Amino acid sequence: MKKIILLTIFPISLILKAQSPEIAKNLLDEVSNTLASFENVSFDFTYILENRPENIRQETEGFATISGELYKINFLGNEQLFDGEKIYTIVPENEEINISSNEDDSDFGINPLELLIFYKNGYAYQWDIKQNIMGRSIQFIKLIPNKENKDLKYLLLGIDMKTKLIYRLIEIGSSETRTTLTLRNIKTNTSLTNDFFKFDENKYSDFYINE
Repeated sequence: MKKIILLTIFPISLILKAQSPEIAKNLLDEVSNTLASFENVSFDFTYILENRPENIRQETEGFATISGELYKINFLGNEQLFDGEKIYTIVPENEEINISSNEDDSDFGINPLELLIFYKNGYAYQWDIKQNIMGRSIQFIKLIPNKENKDLKYLLLGIDMKTKLIYRLIEIGSSETRTTLTLRNIKTNTSLTNDFFKFDENKYSDFYINE
């Protein structure tokens, strides 16, 4: 009887393993379609950087609003917005504003657009663990870089199975560094002013503008 049970379970486990990438991709596609259906998305986030061997732990909070390709993000006391043409990084501490084109690499640290679409290309997918976090069913997808990456081992993308929205992104680095980005208070289709994503230079007359 034990042999029969084992023989029955064994092929089922092989089938599930074989289907894992396809199931994972289907869920990611569902998340992508859900996000694309909204006029805009706003959320708070917590960003944690950890390196346990070095006894390092840094935690920072921020807020982001996205509408299509436009975004505004507040992080580390600074604000960055993209109006469809240029990226404006406002640094109140230095009374400085850096302006760059969309083609330039942003050194702000987090691009909310990339956060919502980064997983579409460049990774192999695996179905991973499911966790109950504060009453929410969170399914994790493991993303393994297709190309060798000296800094990154893999990513874990946690998806809320009820809303089909991203809940958490965990990045496991090659140097024992782990970063965790958790999204909270997600709001969709909120009422935004027409100039919400526009930079008003008149508000920063005392700032140095570096363009």
